[in-house]
Amino acid sequence: LQEDEDANIHLRNLSAHQATTEEEALNLLFLGDTNRTTSETPMNLASSRSHCIFTIFLTASKVGSDVIRKSKIHLVDLAGSERVYKTGNTGTLLRESKFINSSLHFLEMCIVALQERSQGKKRAHIPYRNSMMTSVLRDSLGGNCKTSMIATMNPEKTHTDESLSTCRFAQRVACVSNAVKVNEEVDPQMVIRRLKREVVDLKQELALLKGGDEEIGEVSEESRGHLLEMVQKYVADTD
Repeated sequence: LQEDEDANIHLRNLSAHQATTEEEALNLLFLGDTNRTTSETPMNLASSRSHCIFTIFLTASKVGSDVIRKSKIHLVDLAGSERVYKTGNTGTLLRESKFINSSLHFLEMCIVALQERSQGKKRAHIPYRNSMMTSVLRDSLGGNCKTSMIATMNPEKTHTDESLSTCRFAQRVACVSNAVKVNEEVDPQMVIRRLKREVVDLKQELALLKGGDEEIGEVSEESRGHLLEMVQKYVADTD
């Protein structure tokens, strides 16, 4: 786990793939889901033994504009907390349960701290660095973001304590408030390309005004459209 100068988190051996369509993005999501570890436990025949995070980076810009909008979406599937005295896990399953419960505890610590900050309490430090998961989700919890949570619970009476704990956690998440703004920035490469096109067009116009015999090359589409517009205005002018 590494952090660069712009506070972006980088994970070793994590791959990123470009998707141009919704279908390609879904295929990558399904591929990642197949790599997720599941095991049979006394309480669940297909219990998730790890958390899963699928991140989507979006970039958009208007035609002819130098400004680009960037966004990041984290789709997070948390493994459920497990009470050892109920599951009866031993060996590897028990060790996995400890890691799952520990990471969920660190996540709750961050949510509690963010809730207190939203309520106006003085809370300068948010313990994001306590776990890898909270470090990765830092900008999706207390940054320039909108966070939505879907909680699933077991309706059986024997799991009332777990259901109440899940409801309390979801309520804390709902109390976190962030100031959200659009992520816009000027792309230097797009500015350079636009300026180069303008320089070429100006050179062509200058050569036409001078009436020189030197070759000026093929007229660009933008210049052709501009010239056509000037001719149409001249023809339509009855004065």
